[in-house]
Amino acid sequence: MSGMGALYVPSQSSVRNPGRGKGLWFMALALLAGGCAEQESPPAEPTSLSQALTQAAEARPAPAAAPVGLALEVDGGTGIPLKVKAGQSFFINQIDLRASITATRDEGVDGLRRTGDFAQLPWQGVRLADEESIPLANPDGTFTRRRFYRDAQWMEQPSVFTVQPVDARGRPTGKTISLHIGKDDRFKSNDDFFIRRLRAIQWTNDCRTATDCRGAKNFSEEALVEVRNARSGATSFTLSADTRALKLDWSLRPGAAYTIPVEQVARPTYAYGFSIDVKAVTPARADGTYAPGSAITFQMALRDGAGKRLHPEGSMPSYNEVTFGQNEPGIQYYRAFAFIDPSATYYRRKHRERMLMTQIIGPAQRIQPIRSIVELDAFLGPDDVQTIGTFERDGVYAQFQTFPPSNKLFGGAFFPEQGGWDAPVSTSWTYQVPANAEPGTYLVTVKGRRVYLGEDVPASRTIEIQVGNPARTQANLTTGSCKTCHTDGGEFTKVLHGNDNRAGCAACHAPLGFELEGPIVVRTHFIHSRSDRFEAPKEQCATCHLTKESTQRTSKAACLSCHKSYPDSHVAQFGPIESMYVGGGRESFQQCTGACHKTHPGSGF
Repeated sequence: MSGMGALYVPSQSSVRNPGRGKGLWFMALALLAGGCAEQESPPAEPTSLSQALTQAAEARPAPAAAPVGLALEVDGGTGIPLKVKAGQSFFINQIDLRASITATRDEGVDGLRRTGDFAQLPWQGVRLADEESIPLANPDGTFTRRRFYRDAQWMEQPSVFTVQPVDARGRPTGKTISLHIGKDDRFKSNDDFFIRRLRAIQWTNDCRTATDCRGAKNFSEEALVEVRNARSGATSFTLSADTRALKLDWSLRPGAAYTIPVEQVARPTYAYGFSIDVKAVTPARADGTYAPGSAITFQMALRDGAGKRLHPEGSMPSYNEVTFGQNEPGIQYYRAFAFIDPSATYYRRKHRERMLMTQIIGPAQRIQPIRSIVELDAFLGPDDVQTIGTFERDGVYAQFQTFPPSNKLFGGAFFPEQGGWDAPVSTSWTYQVPANAEPGTYLVTVKGRRVYLGEDVPASRTIEIQVGNPARTQANLTTGSCKTCHTDGGEFTKVLHGNDNRAGCAACHAPLGFELEGPIVVRTHFIHSRSDRFEAPKEQCATCHLTKESTQRTSKAACLSCHKSYPDSHVAQFGPIESMYVGGGRESFQQCTGACHKTHPGSGF
């Protein structure tokens, strides 16, 4: 490089430092003044331009940590106390509000109009939208029915939350953050959250059967606000040292701010963020593959955003320690039991279910929905790993395991005397690849959630292993175009499981004997058919489906997860609709016929 534009780098001998001699003289004086005491050496003189630039870069302050999303919660008018890291920058990523009452007579959700935290809200227009009973009986042999209500004015109209940091005397300590949650039936550019769900639920807790609630006297009513997944450009803020609370105002409840106590932790043990490491412990063959019939052991590690382990190597805390103990690292296990925090697809707090589990499915070229029902007995049996799909029955191989293993996780709930919730949890597990496994790529996924110092965040990790052949194979998914809508806060890396590899979903999302709506097709149909913020015509299957053939499987689960009714002739032949999710019971996944419904009006195919 030459010429006037070339960068001139002086040689070491040509670098002049007129102050260097004076510096040595002062050093000599300092040594004399200090006698024989050990002195710190001065910073080394740069010997080249590159070294000088390096030292200058190291002297600059470290870049500010990225803002962390906070999850705010209010239950019954009381703010749930929040611990946060002092000096950290934040934004509001999630708000959960809940008001609830109990009742002894069936009044829908009218009791919430008269009593409780949401009584002053405009309830005009509220209507019963859906209902679903829980298939498992209660401990006393009764059943629970859930009724879901929508369209009250407060659920439909636009509103705004404001968050104001305050000191111990309620005086502002920082700027006010305004959060627009928009309308129920329209997604607008100035909405601050991707997900917005406002509704009310009536629980009938003592039904005679799953379909007969006559004579019931044990009711509860609750109203819920769920907004989460902040969109890009969320306002960030840092709490001053004297901040002791956040005042949460809702424009629909003027003059009645909620107070969320705040404690700032100066030196937390862990960093924000969450990641999962997964590796195969069992060595592969020389060509990098595993033979059909192999038992393959895997191991995981949960880490914070700085890579620090959240647990000792090889083990994690017990269920009781995580759910009811101190749980400093913020590890989470499944908590959607009726007596902790029940969930319902679309309608109630699926983001708080917090299941930690793993799956294997493959080969990739065979991945498809699994329609075989996983029985509760399999969860309570001696095996830690459940076989979900077989080649003979489902056309694909799949297994999964929960953490703790389901026989302790669910067994601890049903049979607490067995101590399943007190048992330590291993970070290793073994999948048994069948002897008739087809060659190809098999996907192993772990998904979970961490709640730590105000941050509620998901993470997933998928690795691939080769069985029988080193040639990588790929899934042929029949749906797509999800990213047309799932952007700006709705990315699959951010919502629910934090997993953007849709091929690694089907093994976990099989129908369960106690939760038939498990399959992805059911949940996707149901959520998008119920959401008024999904702007594409509901009948336009081509919005998501890539082929006409993928819309032609006829079953109650496939059709009635979208449609809320069908003709009287179908009622006579296939029975009345009994489930808002899958239409009926266990028969809902069987194909009704191959001769009908080859076309769908308005489908786009």
